[in-house]
Amino acid sequence: MGISAAQVGRILAGLDLKPHRVRGWLTRPKDPQFFVKATEVCDLHLNRPAGSVVLSVDEKTAIAARSRKHSGRPARPGHVARRALEYVRHGTVSIVAALDVHTGQVLTEPIARNNSATFIEFLTMIEQRITPTLTIHLVLDNGASHTSKATRQWLAAHPRFHVHYAPKHASWVNQVELFFSILTRWLLRRGDFASRNDLTDKIEHFVTVYNRTVKPFRWTYDRSPLKAA
Repeated sequence: MGISAAQVGRILAGLDLKPHRVRGWLTRPKDPQFFVKATEVCDLHLNRPAGSVVLSVDEKTAIAARSRKHSGRPARPGHVARRALEYVRHGTVSIVAALDVHTGQVLTEPIARNNSATFIEFLTMIEQRITPTLTIHLVLDNGASHTSKATRQWLAAHPRFHVHYAPKHASWVNQVELFFSILTRWLLRRGDFASRNDLTDKIEHFVTVYNRTVKPFRWTYDRSPLKAA
Protein backbone atom coordinates (compact mmCIF):
# COMPACT_ATOMS: atom_id res chain seq x y z
CA MET A 1 0.00 0.00 0.00
CA GLY A 2 1.42 3.35 -1.01
CA ILE A 3 1.88 6.47 1.08
CA SER A 4 0.76 9.89 -0.06
CA ALA A 5 2.90 13.01 -0.22
CA ALA A 6 0.57 14.67 2.29
CA GLN A 7 1.10 11.83 4.78
CA VAL A 8 4.88 12.09 4.33
CA GLY A 9 4.59 15.81 5.05
CA ARG A 10 2.60 15.20 8.25
CA ILE A 11 5.14 12.64 9.47
CA LEU A 12 8.09 14.94 8.84
CA ALA A 13 6.30 17.88 10.47
CA GLY A 14 5.68 15.78 13.56
CA LEU A 15 9.39 14.93 13.81
CA ASP A 16 10.27 18.65 13.97
CA LEU A 17 13.19 18.20 11.56
CA LYS A 18 15.24 21.35 10.82
CA PRO A 19 18.03 20.35 8.41
CA HIS A 20 18.67 24.01 7.55
CA ARG A 21 20.02 24.69 11.02
CA VAL A 22 23.76 24.42 11.57
CA ARG A 23 25.78 24.75 14.77
CA GLY A 24 29.46 25.54 14.38
CA TRP A 25 32.30 24.64 16.66
CA LEU A 26 35.98 25.38 17.02
CA THR A 27 38.49 22.67 17.81
CA ARG A 28 41.47 24.24 19.56
CA PRO A 29 43.94 23.35 22.32
CA LYS A 30 42.75 24.42 25.74
CA ASP A 31 44.54 27.58 26.83
CA PRO A 32 45.38 27.29 30.54
CA GLN A 33 45.98 31.07 30.55
CA PHE A 34 42.59 31.93 29.05
CA PHE A 35 41.02 33.39 32.16
CA VAL A 36 44.27 35.06 33.22
CA LYS A 37 44.40 36.92 29.90
CA ALA A 38 40.66 37.60 29.87
CA THR A 39 40.82 38.97 33.41
CA GLU A 40 43.65 41.31 32.45
CA VAL A 41 41.67 42.72 29.52
CA CYS A 42 38.39 42.96 31.45
CA ASP A 43 40.10 44.78 34.32
CA LEU A 44 41.25 47.41 31.84
CA HIS A 45 37.70 47.76 30.51
CA LEU A 46 36.27 48.18 33.98
CA ASN A 47 39.03 50.20 35.65
CA ARG A 48 41.26 52.62 33.77
CA PRO A 49 44.74 52.78 35.33
CA ALA A 50 45.61 56.25 36.63
CA GLY A 51 47.44 58.47 34.15
CA SER A 52 46.66 56.29 31.17
CA VAL A 53 44.44 55.72 28.18
CA VAL A 54 43.11 52.29 27.16
CA LEU A 55 42.82 51.68 23.42
CA SER A 56 41.18 48.69 21.78
CA VAL A 57 42.78 48.29 18.35
CA ASP A 58 42.13 46.06 15.34
CA GLU A 59 41.71 46.03 11.57
CA LYS A 60 38.58 45.47 9.50
CA THR A 61 39.69 44.23 6.10
CA ALA A 62 38.16 43.62 2.67
CA ILE A 63 35.09 45.84 3.12
CA ALA A 64 33.26 45.57 -0.19
CA ALA A 65 32.50 48.75 -2.13
CA ARG A 66 29.30 47.83 -3.95
CA SER A 67 26.63 49.80 -5.74
CA ARG A 68 23.17 48.53 -6.67
CA LYS A 69 22.38 48.19 -10.35
CA HIS A 70 18.95 49.70 -9.80
CA SER A 71 17.69 52.31 -7.34
CA GLY A 72 15.82 51.05 -4.31
CA ARG A 73 12.39 52.11 -3.14
CA PRO A 74 12.08 53.67 0.32
CA ALA A 75 9.64 52.37 2.90
CA ARG A 76 6.19 53.94 2.98
CA PRO A 77 2.97 53.22 4.86
CA GLY A 78 1.97 49.64 4.18
CA HIS A 79 5.09 48.81 2.20
CA VAL A 80 8.57 47.76 3.30
CA ALA A 81 11.66 49.22 1.67
CA ARG A 82 12.70 47.42 -1.52
CA ARG A 83 16.26 46.91 -2.69
CA ALA A 84 17.64 45.41 -5.89
CA LEU A 85 19.58 42.19 -5.48
CA GLU A 86 22.04 42.84 -8.29
CA TYR A 87 25.06 44.99 -7.61
CA VAL A 88 28.38 46.07 -9.11
CA ARG A 89 31.66 45.47 -7.28
CA HIS A 90 34.18 48.33 -7.12
CA GLY A 91 36.89 46.68 -5.04
CA THR A 92 37.48 46.63 -1.31
CA VAL A 93 38.66 48.93 1.47
CA SER A 94 40.44 48.05 4.72
CA ILE A 95 40.68 50.17 7.85
CA VAL A 96 42.45 50.10 11.19
CA ALA A 97 40.64 51.49 14.23
CA ALA A 98 41.47 52.47 17.79
CA LEU A 99 38.62 52.72 20.29
CA ASP A 100 39.18 54.66 23.51
CA VAL A 101 37.48 52.24 25.89
CA HIS A 102 36.62 54.86 28.52
CA THR A 103 35.30 57.64 26.27
CA GLY A 104 33.95 55.64 23.33
CA GLN A 105 35.78 57.87 20.83
CA VAL A 106 37.07 56.09 17.72
CA LEU A 107 39.98 56.85 15.41
CA THR A 108 40.06 55.11 12.03
CA GLU A 109 42.49 55.16 9.13
CA PRO A 110 42.23 53.50 5.70
CA ILE A 111 45.09 51.09 5.03
CA ALA A 112 46.45 49.69 1.78
CA ARG A 113 48.00 46.62 3.39
CA ASN A 114 47.45 44.80 6.67
CA ASN A 115 51.06 44.20 7.70
CA SER A 116 53.54 45.13 10.39
CA ALA A 117 54.78 48.28 8.65
CA THR A 118 51.24 49.64 8.33
CA PHE A 119 50.42 48.78 11.94
CA ILE A 120 53.59 50.46 13.20
CA GLU A 121 52.69 53.60 11.23
CA PHE A 122 49.32 53.62 12.99
CA LEU A 123 50.96 53.19 16.41
CA THR A 124 53.32 56.06 15.59
CA MET A 125 50.35 58.29 14.77
CA ILE A 126 48.67 57.29 18.05
CA GLU A 127 51.81 58.16 20.00
CA GLN A 128 51.96 61.59 18.38
CA ARG A 129 48.31 62.37 19.10
CA ILE A 130 48.11 61.30 22.74
CA THR A 131 49.39 63.52 25.54
CA PRO A 132 53.04 62.53 26.17
CA THR A 133 52.50 62.12 29.91
CA LEU A 134 49.88 59.41 29.49
CA THR A 135 50.64 55.69 29.45
CA ILE A 136 49.00 53.88 26.54
CA HIS A 137 47.44 50.47 27.18
CA LEU A 138 46.75 48.56 23.96
CA VAL A 139 44.26 45.70 23.78
CA LEU A 140 45.06 43.57 20.72
CA ASP A 141 44.18 40.22 19.25
CA ASN A 142 46.82 37.78 18.06
CA GLY A 143 46.90 38.87 14.42
CA ALA A 144 50.19 38.55 12.58
CA SER A 145 50.77 42.31 12.32
CA HIS A 146 50.24 42.64 16.10
CA THR A 147 52.63 39.88 17.14
CA SER A 148 55.35 40.13 14.51
CA LYS A 149 59.00 40.57 15.39
CA ALA A 150 59.02 44.09 13.90
CA THR A 151 55.98 45.17 15.94
CA ARG A 152 57.40 43.74 19.16
CA GLN A 153 60.69 45.51 18.56
CA TRP A 154 58.90 48.81 17.99
CA LEU A 155 56.84 48.38 21.14
CA ALA A 156 59.95 47.49 23.16
CA ALA A 157 61.52 50.76 21.99
CA HIS A 158 58.43 52.73 23.10
CA PRO A 159 57.90 51.83 26.77
CA ARG A 160 54.87 54.09 27.24
CA PHE A 161 52.92 51.39 25.35
CA HIS A 162 51.70 48.44 27.42
CA VAL A 163 50.25 45.62 25.33
CA HIS A 164 47.53 43.23 26.51
CA TYR A 165 46.71 40.38 24.13
CA ALA A 166 43.24 38.88 24.19
CA PRO A 167 43.16 35.08 24.49
CA LYS A 168 43.35 33.29 21.16
CA HIS A 169 39.96 32.79 19.50
CA ALA A 170 38.46 35.35 21.89
CA SER A 171 38.69 38.60 19.97
CA TRP A 172 35.16 39.34 21.24
CA VAL A 173 36.73 40.62 24.48
CA ASN A 174 38.31 43.37 22.38
CA GLN A 175 35.78 46.22 22.44
CA VAL A 176 36.65 47.62 19.02
CA GLU A 177 34.73 44.63 17.63
CA LEU A 178 31.57 46.26 19.03
CA PHE A 179 32.29 49.37 17.00
CA PHE A 180 32.88 47.26 13.86
CA SER A 181 29.49 45.64 14.45
CA ILE A 182 27.83 49.07 14.65
CA LEU A 183 29.63 50.23 11.51
CA THR A 184 28.45 47.14 9.65
CA ARG A 185 24.82 47.35 10.78
CA TRP A 186 24.39 51.13 10.46
CA LEU A 187 26.38 51.84 7.32
CA LEU A 188 27.97 48.99 5.40
CA ARG A 189 25.08 46.52 5.20
CA ARG A 190 22.62 49.00 3.69
CA GLY A 191 25.05 51.39 2.03
CA ASP A 192 25.52 52.04 -1.65
CA PHE A 193 29.11 52.88 -2.63
CA ALA A 194 30.07 54.01 -6.12
CA SER A 195 33.81 53.47 -5.63
CA ARG A 196 36.45 52.66 -3.05
CA ASN A 197 36.97 56.38 -2.47
CA ASP A 198 33.25 56.82 -1.95
CA LEU A 199 33.24 54.01 0.61
CA THR A 200 36.27 55.48 2.40
CA ASP A 201 34.67 58.95 2.52
CA LYS A 202 31.41 57.57 3.90
CA ILE A 203 33.21 55.58 6.60
CA GLU A 204 35.13 58.70 7.65
CA HIS A 205 31.92 60.75 7.71
CA PHE A 206 30.19 58.04 9.73
CA VAL A 207 33.00 58.06 12.32
CA THR A 208 32.90 61.87 12.56
CA VAL A 209 29.16 61.88 13.25
CA TYR A 210 29.41 58.83 15.54
CA ASN A 211 32.02 60.54 17.72
CA ARG A 212 29.80 63.58 18.36
CA THR A 213 27.43 61.76 20.69
CA VAL A 214 29.22 58.52 21.51
CA LYS A 215 29.38 57.09 25.02
CA PRO A 216 31.58 54.26 26.30
CA PHE A 217 30.15 50.77 26.11
CA ARG A 218 28.75 49.37 29.35
CA TRP A 219 31.02 46.38 29.83
CA THR A 220 29.52 43.62 31.99
CA TYR A 221 31.61 40.50 31.24
CA ASP A 222 33.93 39.92 34.22
CA ARG A 223 35.86 36.93 32.77
CA SER A 224 33.63 34.36 34.55
CA PRO A 225 33.18 31.07 32.61
CA LEU A 226 30.37 31.39 30.08
CA LYS A 227 27.49 28.93 30.06
CA ALA A 228 27.06 26.78 26.98
CA ALA A 229 24.30 27.91 24.63
